[in-house]
Amino acid sequence: MSFLERASTGMEGLDRVVDYLRLGDNVVWQVNDIHEYRILVNAFVDQALLEERRIVYMKFGLEEALPAPPPGVKVYQLTPEDGFESFSTRVHSIAEMEGRGAFYIFDCLSDLLLAWATDLMIGNFFKVTCPYLFELDTIAYFMLLRNRCSHQTVARIRETTQLLLDVYTFKEHLYVHPLKVWNRHSPTMFLPHIRTEDDFVPVTNSSQAAELIQNIGARYTNNVERKLDYWDRVFINAQDLRERKHRGEPVDEGEEREVVALLCRMMIGREPLILELAQRHFTLEDLLEIRNRLMGSGFIGGKSVGMLLARKILMNSRPEFWHNKLEAHDSFYIGSDVFYTYLVENDCWELRLKQKKSEHYFESALMLRDKILKGKLPGPIREELNQMLEHFGQSPIIVRSSSLLEDAFGNAFAGKYDSVFCINQGSPRDRFHQFERALKEVYASTMGEDALSYRLQRGLAQNDEQMALLVMRVSGSYRVRYFFPDLAGVAFSHNPYTWREDMDPDAGMIRLVFGLGTRAVDRVEDDYPRIIALDRPLLQPHKSFDDVRQFSQHYVDVLNISSNALETIPIKKIAQEHKLFEFWDLIAVADTDARRRLKELGYSDEEIWIISFEKLLKNTEFSVLMSEMLNTLQSSYDYPVDIEFALNFDTDNQFKINLLQCRPLQISKTQVVDGRQVISCIDEMIFSSTGDFMGIETFERIDVIIYVDTEQYAALSQSDKFQTARIIGRLNRMFSRSEGRGFMLIGPGRWGSTTPSLGIPVTFAEICNAAVMVEVADQGGNFAPELSFGTHFFQDLVETHIFYVALFTSRDKVFFNRKFLNSAPSTLGDYLPDFTGWDKIIRVIEPRCQGKMSWIDADIKNREVSFYLSTLDAVEHDQS
Repeated sequence: MSFLERASTGMEGLDRVVDYLRLGDNVVWQVNDIHEYRILVNAFVDQALLEERRIVYMKFGLEEALPAPPPGVKVYQLTPEDGFESFSTRVHSIAEMEGRGAFYIFDCLSDLLLAWATDLMIGNFFKVTCPYLFELDTIAYFMLLRNRCSHQTVARIRETTQLLLDVYTFKEHLYVHPLKVWNRHSPTMFLPHIRTEDDFVPVTNSSQAAELIQNIGARYTNNVERKLDYWDRVFINAQDLRERKHRGEPVDEGEEREVVALLCRMMIGREPLILELAQRHFTLEDLLEIRNRLMGSGFIGGKSVGMLLARKILMNSRPEFWHNKLEAHDSFYIGSDVFYTYLVENDCWELRLKQKKSEHYFESALMLRDKILKGKLPGPIREELNQMLEHFGQSPIIVRSSSLLEDAFGNAFAGKYDSVFCINQGSPRDRFHQFERALKEVYASTMGEDALSYRLQRGLAQNDEQMALLVMRVSGSYRVRYFFPDLAGVAFSHNPYTWREDMDPDAGMIRLVFGLGTRAVDRVEDDYPRIIALDRPLLQPHKSFDDVRQFSQHYVDVLNISSNALETIPIKKIAQEHKLFEFWDLIAVADTDARRRLKELGYSDEEIWIISFEKLLKNTEFSVLMSEMLNTLQSSYDYPVDIEFALNFDTDNQFKINLLQCRPLQISKTQVVDGRQVISCIDEMIFSSTGDFMGIETFERIDVIIYVDTEQYAALSQSDKFQTARIIGRLNRMFSRSEGRGFMLIGPGRWGSTTPSLGIPVTFAEICNAAVMVEVADQGGNFAPELSFGTHFFQDLVETHIFYVALFTSRDKVFFNRKFLNSAPSTLGDYLPDFTGWDKIIRVIEPRCQGKMSWIDADIKNREVSFYLSTLDAVEHDQS
């Protein structure tokens, strides 16, 4: 070994004990207090400075390893409270920037417990950091407080590090006891060594060694506690506090509040507003019950918190009433630490770090997604999950994403991550494999394009985004070979779609379906839930019974127990068995006109039903109950909320509600402007409409119009329709309001349709930079907009402040200037030269090139929206 490949500890005697340090060594010191570590660190740093080494100090602990770093030591201040991922990524980035051969001093790893709460994450941090430092030929000093971390964590560190040494003080002498020294050995290396003036001398006398170890053990070792994670010790103390209360022993209120606050920080999250709500409503008993249902450790995630918190808020408001109205739940939670451990144990971390870099953001995500899907669950968690599945038996369950950032104030992540049904049929082994696949699919959805685009757009690309999971029993019952809830839906305490002037937006709204709620939260093709304005529940936006028939629910989502799959079946198929549903008259009306017409045409005489929910809304307390629920939750959140729910009837047509999710509603409140700005000289009107739009009070300049012509698009092949979507996605990345290039999308039918014959099959990531999105109904009716208020698609539009307009061109008070859009010059070829031939289908119109400006003008009060051109001179004159 050459001189350049080795380094000194700064203590000549210690160098002889471990045969010097080698480039690449990670050195972990187990000490009793920081002062022992400082002795070793100071000697190491002084020697390194003499040798003109680059020294980097990673500062993050409660007590500093280098309280006064000497000149020549580069100090980085780290923040563990930002989370494991942010902290680990920062360390990796510093090491990458510092390059090869740097020497590192880390503060006490045990202090990370205060931010991360579990030994597991310290082990994960070391396991992803140590190998990278090894590759860079560094030498790094780490410290662990003895008996602060569990045996399991120390074992993981021992397995990963190159040197692990015990340090202790006995009878005023410093002892060093090497436990692991990689690739080195001597007859006395692994004995305790006592520090003399200039040397470390092995303790070879058996009597002295026994006395030393016995005394050290008596002072510092608690074998029972060392087997426990810090996480477990906290909960054992909390359990002890609860038992003291139950025994009637006096318990200080301040002590209980502190324990509740600590448990909330460990399981609920970091967001101040949510933490404040949790500490106000959850009791010590509530938090211990959450822990009993938590698989692994870490946070339970936003979706789980929202569901539990909403239930608790209601129960605290009227305990007996809501106890009788709410279905009980027996959900389980898979902690966020399991996600990171899964990535670490399946060698995904290096790829994860690469994916964080902007140049690899989307490309590496595809590889990481594939690797996640092929990974294996760590052994310890598998047994816990097996026990959980035994609890559910063969009842259908759903594995739902519950990430740290989901359902928070400002970020809903609505529909960005997967939720996967497990029909849960078959042998225990088969059912576990189904569940494992579902878990991996949700984990892998963190690398989905829509999720990545959402995080990037909202400035969250570098944030700590751990994926916890919520495992719920599917609400519902068996009907022949199907399983589904009787009704389901989403509800909002603020109604963004008031289609009449006498409606109150603050009364709230519901999007209600028969069967699984998937048809309420997703934008489905050619199917419509019932939209209920809670101040006028019987009022519908449709003018005729033909409209009611067309704009109603025609399909139902169910779980097929026989085929072990999620299925969509026609309502008429279920309606044939309507006598199985005691509540059928509450939700459906017979369509006698359609039945008569079909009979006259020679078809079989069978009943035809329309799902209208008329009697449910007219003859039951459903609307009143939902109003109270939403008002109570909004009052507690001090913010509008939206919820997901299921509803099931009993044999007496009484029902209970299963509250599945609650989150702050991502709304943009109307901006009240005194004296609306108006352009007096309108050069050309492009469209105008009354109603059928959503967004805030808007007066905004639009720089670019991207228009897809209906006739040209309809004539395309299936593959070219998908190509249209991809081209728009490329244009989307070229324009942005934040860069002064706000653009409007105008196209036939539904943007984001999965069926190209009904609209343009873009993903949300391909239209996310738009300022305005317009859906145009064609004369033939094939391309029909769908006002998807309440869906995940709706949430995307609201969160990204995309103003939405549906143009039903055959209606009164609707004007649409196709002639202008088809004749204006297109600059598509300037941006995408390879697609010049597409400019008859996709037109990129820039009014400024014609000496004009275009404006979207939405008057919320009068429910009017218009889009028009004005000459530049006129605009400048008006604005002056």
